[in-house]
Amino acid sequence: MPTLNKDSFTVEVAYALPQQQLIVPLKVMPGTTAIQAVEQSGILKTFPDIELSKTQIGIFGKVVKPDTALRALDRVEIYRALIADAKEVRRQRAAEGKVTKKGGGDAEE
Repeated sequence: MPTLNKDSFTVEVAYALPQQQLIVPLKVMPGTTAIQAVEQSGILKTFPDIELSKTQIGIFGKVVKPDTALRALDRVEIYRALIADAKEVRRQRAAEGKVTKKGGGDAEE
């Protein structure tokens, strides 16, 4: 871990599961990358199932490369894999909507 001085600034590293979330405030030096902040945060010890080589990270909801340099007050987010394809879910909802609207009102004709 680099020696901190007056040039250091605060960032946050965040990870969330459906039933638990953790946001770790962290002091870093200029030039610290997103992946370095994740490693320094200790989140990988708390959630050992995170595989950084297979996981995307972002800053405030926007996916970034792991070597992206951080700025003061950035929040680095570790994203989980999707459990459902968003396009397929929308297709299913649209199909269900068509089925429920079919008939246009009264069940009797």
